[in-house]
Amino acid sequence: MARRAAVIGSGGQLGAELVRELRRRGYETVGWDRHQLDITDSAQVERVVASSDPQIVFNAAAYNQVDVAENEPQASYLVNGLAVRNVALACRQLDTRLVHFSTDYVFDGTAGRPYTESDPTHPLGAYGVSKLAGELYAQAYLDRPLIVRTSGVFGPAGLRTARGNFVEVMLRLARSSQPIRVVEDHVASPTYAPLLAARTVDLVERGESGIVHVGGGTPISWFHYAQLIFEAGLPGHALELHPTSEREYRTAARRPKFSALSNAKMESLGLEPMPPLAEALRLYFAAREAVQLRSGLMA
Repeated sequence: MARRAAVIGSGGQLGAELVRELRRRGYETVGWDRHQLDITDSAQVERVVASSDPQIVFNAAAYNQVDVAENEPQASYLVNGLAVRNVALACRQLDTRLVHFSTDYVFDGTAGRPYTESDPTHPLGAYGVSKLAGELYAQAYLDRPLIVRTSGVFGPAGLRTARGNFVEVMLRLARSSQPIRVVEDHVASPTYAPLLAARTVDLVERGESGIVHVGGGTPISWFHYAQLIFEAGLPGHALELHPTSEREYRTAARRPKFSALSNAKMESLGLEPMPPLAEALRLYFAAREAVQLRSGLMA
């Protein structure tokens, strides 16, 4: 009997990789992007999910405009919170497993070390609150959801998505030949989307549930992350990269200063550790080049 899976948010960086990984492993997989499924419409969610009758639903859809969410918190909460309730209810009706993705922004960043699944949550803004609400809705309506928290996702699909990713932003700034300033006092664990997708499917196939952190494995400041990007993607390219701080670079939303995630639980479950960020970036640039060759895009 074929295994059936559905991916909500299949047009995004993570969703695209989930579809690819699931099909590679032999799952009959359907994907819906935001134009095909409005997850804020409960009746549509119930109808569309039921029409495919999947055994597993992966919800990779999210409102992730952290600063904009401060001006429109309702929009963020609708997608990241209430819409997860819609998906959870649809899964409950079909007795379908739900895999939902959350974020390091459910923490306040004051621990000064990578966060574990047992650490108390304390989001600092509308985006983080909405993502925490999504976790709670999934847990409220389903007995055994799998909630995967991650951090700073980047993947080849960022080449064609509207907002791209941090790597593409840095490359775009480098082409401008202007000085680049990146915060040095904020630390995260950037995560390569294909590896995140693979580890998530590993967790599903092991029957895991609850909350599991799958971060990039390398706690690093955004400034030093930018340095690695330029070393991997633009070796020998002359550019001006300067560190700045939260105090100098104000944003509408407060962000956790140290939100790296610990993968200790994931590794204790027998999953392969995530590679160093430099290796993940090497994989990214190789995949990026392949995408550009296929599509005829300029580097």
